[in-house]
Amino acid sequence: NIYSPIPLYKMSKVGLMNRVDIKYVFPSGKLPSIMRSLSNMYQIMDIDDLRFFPYKTIYLDYSDKSFYHQHLTGKYDRYKIRFREYMLSGVSYLEIKKKSNKGRTIKNRIVNIYDPVSFDDSAYSFVRKCTPYDLSGLEPSLITGFSRITLVNLPENERITFDYNLSFSDFDNKKVEIPSLAIAELKKESYSMQSRFCCLMKRIGIRPSGFSKYCVGQAILHNAPRQNLLKPKLLLINKISNEYNRSYNI
Repeated sequence: NIYSPIPLYKMSKVGLMNRVDIKYVFPSGKLPSIMRSLSNMYQIMDIDDLRFFPYKTIYLDYSDKSFYHQHLTGKYDRYKIRFREYMLSGVSYLEIKKKSNKGRTIKNRIVNIYDPVSFDDSAYSFVRKCTPYDLSGLEPSLITGFSRITLVNLPENERITFDYNLSFSDFDNKKVEIPSLAIAELKKESYSMQSRFCCLMKRIGIRPSGFSKYCVGQAILHNAPRQNLLKPKLLLINKISNEYNRSYNI
């Protein structure tokens, strides 16, 4: 309650569908103190008096994991194609994220529901329009679940998301949960480390760290190849998880 709320209809002012991202990975136990430190700088997204929301994402890829390998090798003009469901409202989008050769994230989406049997015409036309790919041959590759809190600074035109209660699963009922981990992402129109959020994270010793839920999930859940390229991330997750388990005597 220490945050002033911002309703959903005002969030369009910071849609930031063409943006730069700065990510941070840290123990979820630090999230409450970080949130308290930001309360006089940001508003919090509030929908019907709720301020954290569960999400489910289904990532699509080809059988050779083309999108996974593109991300690991740092290829620009790379894509992720996914269905994202807002669990409380039931609203679902087909989303396309492109990382441009200038390091910008460009996001497009349409309202669309994942159907395990077939994609509809609007999904096919949307993917053809926004990517050099076709939905034919794409298949569900990973499911992620997480809870999200969203903060907004309207004057600075920036948005911060905090994701926690992270899980990876597939359609064979294989699942891994990582309650120890939190991921923050600052979204801005242009790159700057002068954000008050960046200054806070620097002051408490948390450095920016790229993090792909899709790639990390593939490595952890499916033992995907080329994990040496993810080794720093996996070591960090193990360190955070071990500290979490000791704290809770797991």
